[in-house]
Amino acid sequence: MNIAIDGPAGAGKSTIAKMVAKDLGSIYVDTGAMYRAVALRMLKLGVDTSDTVAITNATPGMDITIRYADGVQHVILDGEDVSDKIRTNEVSGLASVVAAVPAVRKKLVELQQKLASETSVVMDGRDIGTVVLPNAELKIYLTASQEERARRRFRQNEEQGTPNPPMDMLICEIAERDRRDMTRPVSPLRKAEDAVLLDSSDMTIEEVVARILSLAKERENVG
Repeated sequence: MNIAIDGPAGAGKSTIAKMVAKDLGSIYVDTGAMYRAVALRMLKLGVDTSDTVAITNATPGMDITIRYADGVQHVILDGEDVSDKIRTNEVSGLASVVAAVPAVRKKLVELQQKLASETSVVMDGRDIGTVVLPNAELKIYLTASQEERARRRFRQNEEQGTPNPPMDMLICEIAERDRRDMTRPVSPLRKAEDAVLLDSSDMTIEEVVARILSLAKERENVG
């Protein structure tokens, strides 16, 4: 069974997808981490990320793989484990920029589809149910209010010891990220017609996971 989880930044997709995959014994594929790896590569190469042509030209030689060790995902960029380096705010912000470049998306989508064809996966991102895995047995569109997502980001920054901007600035950043993701010309963020909408604003992580597992069981029984 392949499960696609889409939704805006800060909705909790990665955390929930990991837990669902663990419960089901499936492979978790963090597509966001793959795009962050692309962003990190562009920063390392000094590529002007406002220049689509420059990003396209820097894409062909790129090598990104995902490996698992003791159930933990490791993102390998050009032979280097960058699992920690791709989690900075700078890299995260640039991920949505490079994700809008057709050459980048084409390369990563091919890898993601290959993984899903070889084993059961839980994959999260922005266009999994609409583009990457249109035939997934279960599609989820996970969202939350911008205010709640800003609060979550604030708490995450505190836990990581990262300086926090004012809350209203965080909300504005999230709103701008949503705008970019939903209006980009290539594979914009949108709910697939057959996806189940889950608003996690007033739900705990455990409640969201339980709901998705219940839906997965229903699909499995139908199949």
